[in-house]
Amino acid sequence: MTLTDIAIVGVGKIARDQHLPAIAEGGQFRLAATVSRSGGVEGVENFDTLDALLEARPGIGVISFCTPPQVRYEGARAALEAGRHVMLEKPPGASLSEVEDLRALAGEKGLTLYATWHSRHADGVAGARAWLADKRVQSVRIDWKEDVRVWHPGQVWIWEAGGLGVFDPAINAFSILTEILPVPIHVTGAELRFPSNCETPIAADVSFAGPHGLTATADLDFLYEGDPFWTMAIETDGGTLTLTQGGAVLEVPGDRQGEGWGDQPGIHGEYPRLYSEMARLLAAGQSEVDTRPLTLVADAFMLGRRVDVAPFTDPTLKET
Repeated sequence: MTLTDIAIVGVGKIARDQHLPAIAEGGQFRLAATVSRSGGVEGVENFDTLDALLEARPGIGVISFCTPPQVRYEGARAALEAGRHVMLEKPPGASLSEVEDLRALAGEKGLTLYATWHSRHADGVAGARAWLADKRVQSVRIDWKEDVRVWHPGQVWIWEAGGLGVFDPAINAFSILTEILPVPIHVTGAELRFPSNCETPIAADVSFAGPHGLTATADLDFLYEGDPFWTMAIETDGGTLTLTQGGAVLEVPGDRQGEGWGDQPGIHGEYPRLYSEMARLLAAGQSEVDTRPLTLVADAFMLGRRVDVAPFTDPTLKET
C-alpha cells in the first residue's frame, strides 16, 4: 500500500496526544514534515513556517492543521492556494465566514477540505444516530464539564477572542448532537460566565429548541474539578437514550453498547477514524465541511447574556 505524505502544522498537545499516533498507526499516511516554532518530531523534517514547507516540499499533498483556531485560516488558505489538500482540527476556524471562504476555495481548486469533528467518531455515536432515526425527540439534556487546567495546561490562546473558552470542549457535544438528532435545533438563549480577566467564557448554560416542542439544555463548565463529565440524555417517544464518556458509551432501552460500536468497524479510536475518513475523501475527490456545531456556538454568543465572574487563575498559565 502506498502511503500519502502528510505534514502537520502545529506540534502541540493535541498533535502529540492524538494526531501523531493516529498517523503512525493508521497505515494510510506518512508523516513527511512538520511546521513548529517550538520543535517538531524526532526524525522528521521541521520547518519554522508554513511558507517554507510549501516551497521546499511540493510533494507533500496533505496538510493537517493543529494550530489554535485564531491563526488557522491564513495557513489553510495558503495551503489550498498551493494546491494542497487540507485537514482542520476542531473548531475549523475562528469564524464561520473564514470556514465558508476555505470551503469555496477548495471547491474552486478541486481540492479536499476536511473540517474534522473527532467526537462524532466516538464509539456510541453511530449507534445513537441509527436508534434515533425513527424516534420523535422530546428533550435533550447535555452536561459537559472538565478542567481546563488538565486539558489545556498553561495555554493562553483559549482565553483570547476566537479561542472559544468553554465552547472549545462543548463544541464536541454540539458536534455529536447535530450528527445524531433526526431534526434540526437552534439556540434560543444563553448565560455566558466570563472571568473578568478573560475574553471568552469559562462556563455557560445554553437553551435550544426544535420542531414539535423539542427543548434542549446544555450545562457547560470548564473549571470542573475531578473526572470529566461528558454526558447527553435524549428523551424520545421510544424511551431515553444516553451517551456517556464523551459519546463512547451508548445506552438505549434494553441495550447497552460500549467500545466496538463505532462507525468504522476495525478502526479503533476517534482520531484513527478521522484519518481513515480523510483517506476516503481523498480517494473520492470529495470535501466534508459541516459548520452546524460552530453555528450553535456563534448563536450562543449572539444570544448570550454576559455574566462577570471571578478572574481565572492558573499557576501554569504562560504564553504559547
